[in-house]
Amino acid sequence: MSSQNFLVADCPVRPIYDDITSRWATMVLTTLMTRPHRFSELAARVGGISEKMLSQTLRRLTRDGLVRRIVTPTVPIQVTYELTALGTDLTPRLKDLVIWVEQHTDTIQAAQAAQAAYDADTPIPPAVANRR
Repeated sequence: MSSQNFLVADCPVRPIYDDITSRWATMVLTTLMTRPHRFSELAARVGGISEKMLSQTLRRLTRDGLVRRIVTPTVPIQVTYELTALGTDLTPRLKDLVIWVEQHTDTIQAAQAAQAAYDADTPIPPAVANRR
């Protein structure tokens, strides 16, 4: 195991950790676990993601070595995305996360209700309110 500590701000692996744990990257990687996808398929499968955000996410994951971009020289050009060996090595951990979320859906939804009640009872600090 490496001696890198991703909790330290200047850790060299911190940017990749941040990319992997971002909201959209986790969903894109989870989708790519099943098979390679074209851009439009990913856009359709990952609900709520804009084309711009999907493009940025795929660019970061490709740069990080987790996703491979395959260009097929057809008219029009077809681009497919698939996991690299490193991305595939990450999939068991993502599967565990997906299973955990599925197993705790009721608790998570109850926590969301508690969060809404907390937010309703907690005044917004003036500094935050002025930014809105």
